[in-house]
Amino acid sequence: MSTALPRLHPLGDAALLCELPAPATLEAQQKIWALSARAAEWPGVGEMLPGMNNLTLCFDPERIALAELEAQVRDAWPKLKATAIAGRRIEIPVAYGGEDGPDLHEVARHTGLTAQEVVRRHSQADYLVYFLGFLPGFAFLGGLPPELSTPRRSEPRTAVPARSVGIGGEQTGIYPLVSPGGWQLIGRTPLELFDPEAESPTLLRPGDSVRFVAESITA
Repeated sequence: MSTALPRLHPLGDAALLCELPAPATLEAQQKIWALSARAAEWPGVGEMLPGMNNLTLCFDPERIALAELEAQVRDAWPKLKATAIAGRRIEIPVAYGGEDGPDLHEVARHTGLTAQEVVRRHSQADYLVYFLGFLPGFAFLGGLPPELSTPRRSEPRTAVPARSVGIGGEQTGIYPLVSPGGWQLIGRTPLELFDPEAESPTLLRPGDSVRFVAESITA
């Protein structure tokens, strides 16, 4: 995976999408981070937008041509190493089940586990922030135990409460703001994930390790 060149797709006249084939892996994401750091050194490249298995490079076409940028990506990629970002360790307290986690029993039913066992496995896993997206401060986390993978709801909610912890497919995450969403809600945290007035607006950053802490369980 790490040696495969990313597919390159222009997005308009001033952005280049660098996309790796599925599946998403930690090694691939670490190389995405490394490419982002390298591209920050290239003249004409502005904002770098890491995603899951992809990186979008915004550039000034008057300073660097698309073909030249593509050549730089192809030249740099094989030389990059999958290195970790020096992130922080963040503990997220969670009230599981009940009104805070109305889909906990659906996850238990789908996985064949008890609600208590779902909580135990969810809260004992170590997670890594791959990237932020969808909403300000919404962290896409790698590390969900595969046995907890649960499909999204067939009918998304029009308003998921802020700070809800959910499972969507093979990922888990926290909704920082009230928004529509289809993930299975298993709990809620009292922590604010996004504060636009704070010096650091988002609680979580790419490279951070996360552990959920079960403060209560309503089974």
